[in-house]
Amino acid sequence: MLNIVAIITAKAGKRAEVLEKFNANVPAVLEEDGCIEYAAVIDAEDIGPFQSRLGEDSFAVIEKWESKAALMAHAVSPHMKEYGKSTKDLVEGKVIHVLSAS
Repeated sequence: MLNIVAIITAKAGKRAEVLEKFNANVPAVLEEDGCIEYAAVIDAEDIGPFQSRLGEDSFAVIEKWESKAALMAHAVSPHMKEYGKSTKDLVEGKVIHVLSAS
């Protein structure tokens, strides 16, 4: 199993628009073979000083995939290509961490 933590930074003031497009794509991703979990998350409020915040223009995507093959198929799926095209002018940057159990 692979765990993915992707940090997406939208252009200033565009996070809500990117999240709307992301959330519209979630049902298609969850239907993919090998998808266990796929969700966007934002900073929780009132946690305390130990929290490292993503910030108002960023969100994280938490993903779990059964295998590398499933993840690689996801990356080139038609709905992901369309999502990428629809958000490319709204996104400032991405950092994608692909993790396995230790």
